[in-house]
Amino acid sequence: MESTKQWREVTGLVHSVETCGTVDGPGIRFIAFLSGCALRCVYCHNPDTSFVRRGKEKTAGELVDEIALYAPFFKNAGGGVTLSGGDPLFQPEFSAAVLRGCKELGLHTVLDTAGTLGMRASDAMLEDTDLVLLDIKAGTPEIYRQTTGGNLEPTLEFARRLHRLGKKAWLRYVLVPGLTDKDACIRGVAEFAREVPIFERVDVLPFHKMGAFKWKELGLKDPLEATSEPGRELVKHAKSIFAEYGFTNIY
Repeated sequence: MESTKQWREVTGLVHSVETCGTVDGPGIRFIAFLSGCALRCVYCHNPDTSFVRRGKEKTAGELVDEIALYAPFFKNAGGGVTLSGGDPLFQPEFSAAVLRGCKELGLHTVLDTAGTLGMRASDAMLEDTDLVLLDIKAGTPEIYRQTTGGNLEPTLEFARRLHRLGKKAWLRYVLVPGLTDKDACIRGVAEFAREVPIFERVDVLPFHKMGAFKWKELGLKDPLEATSEPGRELVKHAKSIFAEYGFTNIY
């Protein structure tokens, strides 16, 4: 997107914001949760942003003006802005506009995405993105479809594109007992990540129940209502598999 003020007029749906996020990128961050997602993950902890198009309509200018109030603090704290959701690539024009505005403020930018809509990200948008948090939901097409209702290949192709563009990423993998905890599934992700050397860090994220109440509020059946959170040994085992493939920055 060209460096003009036209980006300010682009509108989008913002579900909510967090002004002191510490887990969605480096440092302390402003996190904007945008509405909409193409996937239907069975472990989704934000179904209110993904399954239902909820949110307040804002212009990119309005959101960036809100971010600007905190800009000096984020710069001093080594942080910046993260676009999350849902999936920000569900609203690519709005996301691109906000990222452009953030770069004009001199802020570090992160795009938190599953990559399945990576074809919607323009080269200009990615140029305004300093880091991608890429959620690779599963390492085999079958388990990926079972987990998300979607196809694995678009995410892999998006990762390859990031590599061609020289972008860096953090890999995120949600560990769900009885679903994504199979060795073949984890190894599929680890092997791909080794072949596409963009990942500076691996986050193994244990499945949790903190979003269970949202399914009930929306009148939706929680697909993993009977699934337990993974134990410490299972998480340790998953991390050990990534370590086998040469990754050292594993959380």
